[in-house]
Amino acid sequence: MADVNAVPTPGFDSFGLHADILRAIAEQGYTQPTPIQAQAIPVVLSGRDVMGAAQTGTGKTASFSLPIIQRLLPDANTSASPARHPVRALILTPTRELADQVADNVRAYAGHTPLRNTVVFGGVDMNPQKDTLRRGVEILIATPGRLLDHVEQKTVNLSQVKMLVLDEADRMLDMGFLPDLQRILNLLPKQRQTLLFSATFSNEIKKLASSYLTNPLTIEVARRNATADNVEQVVYEVDEDDKRAAVVQILRDRDLKQVIVFVNSKVGASRLARQLEREGVVTAAIHGDKSQNERMQALEAFKQGGIQALVATDVAARGLDISDLPGVINYDLPYNPEDYVHRIGRTGRAGASGEAISLCAPDERKQIVEIEKLIKRELKRGELVLERRSRPRDDRGERFERSDRSERGERSDRGERHSRHEGLRVSRSGGTAPRRVRPEDEFFYKPYEPSTSASADEAQHDGRSSQASGAPTAFGGLPDKAPKRQVAALLAGFPRKASH
Repeated sequence: MADVNAVPTPGFDSFGLHADILRAIAEQGYTQPTPIQAQAIPVVLSGRDVMGAAQTGTGKTASFSLPIIQRLLPDANTSASPARHPVRALILTPTRELADQVADNVRAYAGHTPLRNTVVFGGVDMNPQKDTLRRGVEILIATPGRLLDHVEQKTVNLSQVKMLVLDEADRMLDMGFLPDLQRILNLLPKQRQTLLFSATFSNEIKKLASSYLTNPLTIEVARRNATADNVEQVVYEVDEDDKRAAVVQILRDRDLKQVIVFVNSKVGASRLARQLEREGVVTAAIHGDKSQNERMQALEAFKQGGIQALVATDVAARGLDISDLPGVINYDLPYNPEDYVHRIGRTGRAGASGEAISLCAPDERKQIVEIEKLIKRELKRGELVLERRSRPRDDRGERFERSDRSERGERSDRGERHSRHEGLRVSRSGGTAPRRVRPEDEFFYKPYEPSTSASADEAQHDGRSSQASGAPTAFGGLPDKAPKRQVAALLAGFPRKASH
């Protein structure tokens, strides 16, 4: 029997969206709006400033992109003149990957409308971006740095922007982005609609954000900084040296075909990717030192299932939408607890289940406490028994073992010095001890024998006397007396001989 008290969930058609937009939504396979979409879309359509907080993977991009397209439709036209297509909506994102993903969504939702849209971010050639901007676009998705590059080269004009969106607003309002963000805001009209969306909002960020908005409405569909209930979270405490072996064992035991492994540094990401490759795991790394083409190729291969483990820094922690991602692994625990929420939000998206596995070294326990304090829940502790401890390798794949010390010229426990050029002999106790290897030439072991007078007489008889030649005798002997010879005088020269 149906529940008569159940309130039906409104569909997208209840928002008054244009038929072309509804057609695009249906082509994407969406039938019912998510809670953040149901609450945010009507408010954005009304023109009010919004600060929206919702868990990752709940459709925040559609919460602002759908009403933006709807509000800009009255200005849409098919004119070829760039002046008829000024930038009217600006969407700023902190990372290139997120900008590209938001652009894909906007392109799909506006596919049946005359509205033009494009994306600009760093790491790629600016010339194609310039050509597109000069032809005119109504919706511009950008990262702050590349947008300012275009502003300086006068390829974009922001004086007619009516709507501004800060996606992942907590990161956009971070001190690292704040100077660029302030420069951009100074170029925008004072009268505009400003929308802030993120999965996490600290009290400091909320206070700072309020200075950029006018009478905003705060929409929180879940407890602030909360994690999704459909993501199983577990922490394994392992030594730092055992983390790589733990990742390999988790992948094999759980048969994870796709997983993002998060690390804190670019160097650590490259090193871990090389190590996992040597263990037979198909791996790629993405971080800030990779070119944009390399990052996009790695992401595309990962989405297509060609890569099992994607080792990444926090450039992949925000906004990446990878369908059916079974799990993420925190190889390093993040220094900022808010980043934990964004990292594990890459799995369990759109209601699917997922796993978030964290490896905690003894010196990282404080970070676990900070994470639990933020998300207001205790993380499940698990026990991971490693089958074997993988021996560390250097970057060339060579193993470093205690038994190798004798070959590396290191001191042994007995204080002896071993050289790789010395031979080894087996002691009765089964160990090894050094023994000296004599050179092949026995000449160097003969005793010293001085030259005899007889040998000197024989040399003189043969016309090869050492005294005549001035050369040393055999075995280092010297001639008794060197022959007289003239030498150059330094100052006055030689005296002239008297002429007869």
